[in-house]
Amino acid sequence: MYQTHWGLRESPFRGQIDPDMFYESPTHEEALSRLHFIVEQHYRLGMLIGPPGSGKSLLLEVFAEQMRRSGRPTATASLLEVEPKEVLWQLAVGFGLNPATSWSTSAIWRMLTDRFLEYRYQRLEAVVLFDDVDQSDGAVQRHIARLARFDSSPEARLSVVLAGRNEGMSRLDESLSELTDLRIEVEAWRRNETETFVNRRLNRAGRQAPIFTPPAMDRLQEISHGIPRRVSQLAELALLAGAGRNLQQIDASVVNGVYQELV
Repeated sequence: MYQTHWGLRESPFRGQIDPDMFYESPTHEEALSRLHFIVEQHYRLGMLIGPPGSGKSLLLEVFAEQMRRSGRPTATASLLEVEPKEVLWQLAVGFGLNPATSWSTSAIWRMLTDRFLEYRYQRLEAVVLFDDVDQSDGAVQRHIARLARFDSSPEARLSVVLAGRNEGMSRLDESLSELTDLRIEVEAWRRNETETFVNRRLNRAGRQAPIFTPPAMDRLQEISHGIPRRVSQLAELALLAGAGRNLQQIDASVVNGVYQELV
């Protein structure tokens, strides 16, 4: 195991979406701040946009956890290859309801709208977070638009956030674009942010001394374009390759070598 070679307790770049592993870079910190603004200002619809691998899904998980800790009812759902009725069912379950899978779409809608009205009377800010909206079909998007339009009164307390990739958001139903109050863009990391992320992950895993040389970090930034998922993938593979060659540090040639294996 390469962890033993580098003196690590665990894999520092494990791939799952884990809020405990969140690195609040300046771009992610700004995105979180704007997500809070959407809810606090009672905006109906916001969009979180960024390239694939930029950390949008993790941002949603971190934000959902913060909302729940603050006492705000929050439901999340991925829209990747789901049917319209399934989306509503996921939301109902997320808000503590118990719809039967045999229920009609209209029955689940009534259950959801009743719950949203309860939240409004209780002056609770409800939050719905949809991931992968750019990969949803038109029927699902029309459900989202209906949800965003559900309560347009000044007392409304429901905020919806949609997350998706840059190139896919232009294909969304036009009504969603018209309803959007705020667009939040997640940008790629700069070189110093990539370095901070890598070293913090290594420190957390038990390694204090640097592993990646400055030229290796330069190359990592160059070929990853500062996209968090790519940074993690390449750093993980470089650690594995370096351990296999019994190296004491990772240089630019190691990073370049693992990149060539991927392309």
